[in-house]
Amino acid sequence: MTVGGGGDGGARPLFRDEFSSIAAQYAVYRPMYPGALFDFVVSLPARRELAWDCATGNGQAARALAPMFTRVIATDASTAQLKHAAPAANIKYRRAHAEESGLEANSVDLITVAQALHWFDLDAFFAEASRVLRVGGAIAVWGYGDAHLDSPALDGILGRFYAEKIKSFWPTNRAILDTEYRSITMPFTEVAAPPMEMTRDWTLDAFTGYARTWSATQQYIKMRGHDPVVELADALRPQWGAAERLHRITWPVWIRASVRTTA
Repeated sequence: MTVGGGGDGGARPLFRDEFSSIAAQYAVYRPMYPGALFDFVVSLPARRELAWDCATGNGQAARALAPMFTRVIATDASTAQLKHAAPAANIKYRRAHAEESGLEANSVDLITVAQALHWFDLDAFFAEASRVLRVGGAIAVWGYGDAHLDSPALDGILGRFYAEKIKSFWPTNRAILDTEYRSITMPFTEVAAPPMEMTRDWTLDAFTGYARTWSATQQYIKMRGHDPVVELADALRPQWGAAERLHRITWPVWIRASVRTTA
């Protein structure tokens, strides 16, 4: 997902647009977050009037929050991503930076950031979160780790692709994602979150479509001039089986969450 952006006037944080060029693929191939994750995060705030899904991308988290809140405001800096966001009656999508939301002070009950916090200016974002979050409100940020395939042979091929082909092409700010956000000091009173995972059953074409949405893959293509996922698909294919065969992909998911108890 991309950092949320917009409005006129004033200096703004630098927006690294890693995903607009692949917004359509991103909307199709990114995995869905588990329902248990949303059950947890919506249990945190005292009220469920307004949720802000920051760096919403194609609105995946916003759509999950919509049935549980009176209103959802979903922001992103990428116009291309927002064009692929599915509408809902109580979701308002708009272009806005994570660090400059344009929201009213003390107006938000829940702030969510899904797989995007590592792109932010953290000090500026947490200052903005403090400005807009009500007492009794909560902030929940989450991410997921490397995918794992359900066959040792397939998972070994994927692990080598990570380590030998694209590792050096990940942006440096992704390092905090690799630490599961443990290096970040959350504002307010932290709440322990349960461990979770995502799973999807995919064909080889679906899995390689997902691999092409990685920022490291896109950077590799820009720098080397060819798509490394072609080689990954060729390596996986003999072990995958029939083209339509489904294999289970699993990702570990982690959440950092805190609740504002005082003004």
